[in-house]
Amino acid sequence: MMTLFGIPTQALFGQLLLGLINGAFYAMLSLGLALIFGLLNIINFSHGAQYMMGAFVAWLVLNYAGASYWVALLVAPLIVGALGIIVERTMLSRLYKLDHLYGLLLTFGLALVIEGVFRQLYGISGMPYSVPKELQGGTNLGFMYLPTYRGWVVVFSFALCLGTWLLIEKTKLGSYLRAATENPALVQAFGVNVPVMVTLTYGFGVALAAIAGVMAAPIYSVNPLMGSNLIIVVFAVVVIGGMGSILGAIVTGFGLGMLEGLTKVVYPEAASTVIFVVMAIVLMIKPAGLFGKGN
Repeated sequence: MMTLFGIPTQALFGQLLLGLINGAFYAMLSLGLALIFGLLNIINFSHGAQYMMGAFVAWLVLNYAGASYWVALLVAPLIVGALGIIVERTMLSRLYKLDHLYGLLLTFGLALVIEGVFRQLYGISGMPYSVPKELQGGTNLGFMYLPTYRGWVVVFSFALCLGTWLLIEKTKLGSYLRAATENPALVQAFGVNVPVMVTLTYGFGVALAAIAGVMAAPIYSVNPLMGSNLIIVVFAVVVIGGMGSILGAIVTGFGLGMLEGLTKVVYPEAASTVIFVVMAIVLMIKPAGLFGKGN
């Protein structure tokens, strides 16, 4: 059996792959959180519940409408994003001039309500969602076996994160978004409808969570607790990368997922806490995060 630094290569690369998959979900979810905080200054604690809703929409359209995974990948972000827009217009828009704490408390309460409704309807036992036929099977790379679906998750999530970053940093729309975070009144004076832009941005951030939920459905069981089990780690990722930093969310999401996977090989007992240890170290050295403003 081949080894690397005394560790069997199959175990090492297998755990790194699992870490990369987890990192893909961390990146997609933290990207949505960073986008929402960067423009709305809202710490969206309901993001995990919206991720869970995306997975449930995929499960519901499969079991009750007979629609495929690919349809769910298009429909779920639209449905959950539309619900997010309703929440932003009816609730969050009233809190923008108040302290961040009010938005956090409201979204935390929403998360509890959403999770409670789904627990009442479906219980807490996980429901399976099969991998689409087109992505079943895998490839033997010699040093490890790569399941096709997991490879798809990594590639698609990286492309989605890269596309979002390019949209924010390299386009005219992105420049309006970034300007609106600094001086919304000035952007409004140039004829840009800032409230509509803010609403659509929140909807887009929520849609990113829903996409992650759909992609997670075939890997993890679909259940009402799947978001609450993940959101604390994702918040730690956002803090490490820098609140509101798009690039920070992407880089730290993938990077910390890999670190978590490597830790499971080297020192498994620390795998569940390594991200929080990194967060504590980063906050002591760079309180604004690795990519945050103010460093």
